[in-house]
Amino acid sequence: MKLHLLRYFAVLAEELHFGRAAERLCITQPPLSSGIKALEQGLGVRLFERSSKHVALTPAGHAYLVEVRAVLDHVERAAEAARAVAAGLAGRLDIGFTGSMAYRDMPRIVHAFAARAPGIEVQLRELSSSEQLLALAPRLAHLPLTEDHLVCCLPQEHPLAHTKAVPLRELGHESFVMFARDAAPANHDNVIALLQRAGIHPRTRHAARQWLTVVSLVALRMGVALVPASLARAGLQGVRFVPIAGLRHPAVGALVWHEEIDSPALQAFIDCARGCLQAAFLQSPPP
Repeated sequence: MKLHLLRYFAVLAEELHFGRAAERLCITQPPLSSGIKALEQGLGVRLFERSSKHVALTPAGHAYLVEVRAVLDHVERAAEAARAVAAGLAGRLDIGFTGSMAYRDMPRIVHAFAARAPGIEVQLRELSSSEQLLALAPRLAHLPLTEDHLVCCLPQEHPLAHTKAVPLRELGHESFVMFARDAAPANHDNVIALLQRAGIHPRTRHAARQWLTVVSLVALRMGVALVPASLARAGLQGVRFVPIAGLRHPAVGALVWHEEIDSPALQAFIDCARGCLQAAFLQSPPP
């Protein structure tokens, strides 16, 4: 069944006049008449009673009209859905994140994107950094997130917990809670390098696979740690986040995607993220 014949039928059923129906369809009357005839022949029923002065739906035509309208509505919805996906306004987007990103840019970007593209279903999946890289494969593009930096995370009863800043050398005798290297080699190596530059060869007492777990172990007095300052927003009890004296060491974060994925939803999300990050940069005070 050709779709244009269904449209011919629906418009003629509404107008009950070949001339007005042809005008609405932007065609002449002969193709409309032949189209309706072909439709009736294909169905094997008469859809209209017609004479030179009168056009009316038959009972079969009335029943057929109900179903044809449903079909045409469904076709239009399908077209709208296709256009929305192509425009990056509908679809699904899977986003992997590490736990600490819940306290950095991710919530702001996701909320802004939900307001901009409510038709896109966003699925958040917590993954370690190494798991994310495996899921993305090697050809990556990235967008740097707003600046974060490492601070000392100390149990709240620690003698240095209420100082304005902690010289790293004063932590040389401490046991450290470290980020597990197999989960995020860059995070682990970044902290190790920073401690070694301060002359500390850290005694690693515990290793964790998420920053929030690192902070929780510090709260349980299992050791001290160097963590991103943004984790203070988690509101975990039992710890203090103290700046490192004389040092503002970056804790790098990035939005990363596979550069060969051709997804309007992904591009819309990246554009939204770029706008959020630019606005945050303009609003942030100078260091």
